[in-house]
Amino acid sequence: MSEATGDLQRLADLAASLRPRLPGAKPLPRLIFVTDPARTADPAAIASRLPVGSGIIYRAFGASDALARARDLATIARDRGLRLLIGADADLAAAVGASGVHLPERDLARAAGMKAAFPDWVITGAAHGLQAAHQAAASGCDAVLASTVFASASASAGPPMGADAFTAFVAAAPLPVYALGGVNVKTAPELVSSGAAGFAMVDGFRT
Repeated sequence: MSEATGDLQRLADLAASLRPRLPGAKPLPRLIFVTDPARTADPAAIASRLPVGSGIIYRAFGASDALARARDLATIARDRGLRLLIGADADLAAAVGASGVHLPERDLARAAGMKAAFPDWVITGAAHGLQAAHQAAASGCDAVLASTVFASASASAGPPMGADAFTAFVAAAPLPVYALGGVNVKTAPELVSSGAAGFAMVDGFRT
């Protein structure tokens, strides 16, 4: 077994051991791979290794090949039993038959309209604070990705909150919460008793 494969299995085991504080209204993946144009240059390669039942959030950021990449990921998701969410683009999600959409914090209010149009979709949102988590719940999001939990290489990362503050965030949030930001095979064990719905990672899944 390669080191990368071993790390992925360890992450899957840790995620399976989580006891979410709140049950989701819909089945939610315990592991979510979040793509990044600069940090995950080949998202299909990572998606093809994910455990069955995992999620993918494909963030195109205006890429010219977004439709082709989203179609590739949708095919992998169908073949491997994964759930594909598209970042901020309902039209792209509908075009490729995705399972839903992930919204940035500034667009959380859009969730209500998307839920009305696509009631079967899973809609997640970004939350950098409890106010955003409450807005996400009020707008109909199924879960939020809370960041930044640990020190992260992301250019947009804020100061890390750490495991204790994240656990407090989860306890106060009105909907299921994923940990995002610096979560990997080394840091994830600190979150097992946090009540998190799952782990969301960019670099944690890199090949």
